[in-house]
Amino acid sequence: MKPFPNGMIRRIAFLVGSVAIATILPAGCTIGPKYHTPSVQTPAAYKEVTPENAKDIDNWKQAQPSDAVIRGNWWEVFNDPTLNSLESQVNVSNQSIASAAASFLAARAMVKEARSQLFPTVSVSPSITEERQSPNLTLGAGGSGSSGTGGGGTATSVSTSPFTDYSLPFDATWVPDLWGKVRNTVKSNIYAAQASSADLANTRLSMQSEVAVDYFELRSQDALKQLLDSTVEAYQQSLNLNKVLYDTGIESDESVAQAETQLETTEAQATNVGILRSQYEHAIAMLVGQPASTFSIPFKALDTAPPPVPFGLPSDLLERRPDIAASERLVAQANAQIGIAQAAYFPTLTLSASGGLESSSAATWFTWPSRFWSVGPSLAETIFDAGLRKATVEQYRATYDETVANYRQTVLAAFQQVEDNLASLRILSREIEQQDVAIKSSQRYLTIATDRYRLGIDPYLNVITAQTTLLANQQTKVTLQMQQIVSSVQLVEAIGGGWTRAQMPSPAALATSRP
Repeated sequence: MKPFPNGMIRRIAFLVGSVAIATILPAGCTIGPKYHTPSVQTPAAYKEVTPENAKDIDNWKQAQPSDAVIRGNWWEVFNDPTLNSLESQVNVSNQSIASAAASFLAARAMVKEARSQLFPTVSVSPSITEERQSPNLTLGAGGSGSSGTGGGGTATSVSTSPFTDYSLPFDATWVPDLWGKVRNTVKSNIYAAQASSADLANTRLSMQSEVAVDYFELRSQDALKQLLDSTVEAYQQSLNLNKVLYDTGIESDESVAQAETQLETTEAQATNVGILRSQYEHAIAMLVGQPASTFSIPFKALDTAPPPVPFGLPSDLLERRPDIAASERLVAQANAQIGIAQAAYFPTLTLSASGGLESSSAATWFTWPSRFWSVGPSLAETIFDAGLRKATVEQYRATYDETVANYRQTVLAAFQQVEDNLASLRILSREIEQQDVAIKSSQRYLTIATDRYRLGIDPYLNVITAQTTLLANQQTKVTLQMQQIVSSVQLVEAIGGGWTRAQMPSPAALATSRP
């Protein structure tokens, strides 16, 4: 190891300055295609929202322009305190959301990992080593140690005395990002982290929507149970009437048996409702992160009307749907990866330097004469790789085309989901009105059949037929109301809930330390 020569500091400063200038000049050179958001076909208006359908969109119609988007806790538009409480638990305890959040934090950490490659790496490896050289190791002429004479020249044996090597080396390595490989890697990881953030928002929206759907379906089971219980009471009264008529000799035992059969069948239906209700309750428990064994929801019949949903314009979906935002960010990531692959065509410059203190004596280890140093650049370029780099670029270009297709498919699926739920709400609104008319007709039919039976004109079988028809129509309405409120929830989910693209973290935010 040679000591620092005179003027070494000036030479190192000159070398560092020259490298800095050489690095700064091509700093703007970033290999790879410039990114542009892929174009998608966006309709001017939704098909289901037309003047022809205006008569069917009374209570689910678009809100006023001042309420063009849902903000914050979208489930509060249903004005149900129990649902609000459940949704607040989802954000805290749902394990799918927790998993997606952890995935986002990992993606954000990868951004910082990539950024670290823009800076030099400095390491230190102090050591204290006890050494003894082999006596059979010889040095060429001019070496130190005991001398011996060989046939063709002079050889010098190394010293075999044990000694201690005290070393404190510092090593620095830096690979300047001349062609933008590291910058493209940072961009790629930023886009991936933004996609992960949107995935987190989409997972949160999906879990919230699933809780709302399960909750309203549970409430529909409560409404069905309430309907069946009231029907059982009515059938019990009919049975009592038939028993009285039978005891007085006016009616036959056949009518009593018919009334008993109808009553018992309806009681069984009312009992069976408990199965599906329990399953919905258990599903909600899982979604809110609680054991099903300790979770319960009090009985309450469905009485929530579908609120007006501000679904906005089709173009709004590109900014409000987290799954669309995630898909678009994956396109940007794939574009950056093309640049990473293309950078492999260019040479890699490595700047390295090392220095430190080394001595065979602890007393002189930290003295100025114990210093050593080395500094210098190196250049590496692949001359032949049998088409590896070309194939890699082709691979990432194909991957980019795949992500573009996936992005456009996601947009198309989003439009489909919105149209599906708008159509469902429009048709269900009309169907419920028709079902109400059918229920009124069924009630009139039952009244007439009951009166004719009491007058002895018709048999009790006519009353049973009328009662069965009324109950079927009432059950159908409960099902339609459940489908309507569920479609409202799914419409809110289809338009992105209360999320907007502005909530996606910026590149600067992703590069900062975790709060």
